[in-house]
Amino acid sequence: MTSTKNLSIAHKWFEAFNNHNLDQLLSLYDDDAEHFSPKLKIKKPETNGLVKGKQSLHDWWEKSFEELPSLHYKVTSLTANENRVFMEYTRTVQGESDMLVAEVLEIKEAKIVFSRVYHG
Repeated sequence: MTSTKNLSIAHKWFEAFNNHNLDQLLSLYDDDAEHFSPKLKIKKPETNGLVKGKQSLHDWWEKSFEELPSLHYKVTSLTANENRVFMEYTRTVQGESDMLVAEVLEIKEAKIVFSRVYHG
């Protein structure tokens, strides 16, 4: 993949996420994709922060969208190469302080195979 195509995937990712469109979001992921998040580690400690497979991703995001209907990400920076996209964004939720977030999407054959979230 080229960096331009990977940036396109990132833009589609933000659009799907901000519209809380699970089908569109999951279509960007490989069937066996893995996702790590500090929020997962806190809310689902048995996962140690890591979920695997589309069904686990679906369940995690579905619950997040239900619990946080105002959840929205505002892009601040995207950097891509032929293997990954590094995304920086601001997480906003009504009634909570904004949070700066970084996330890396590892991409193979036009699908996200691994994503890792960093809070800071």
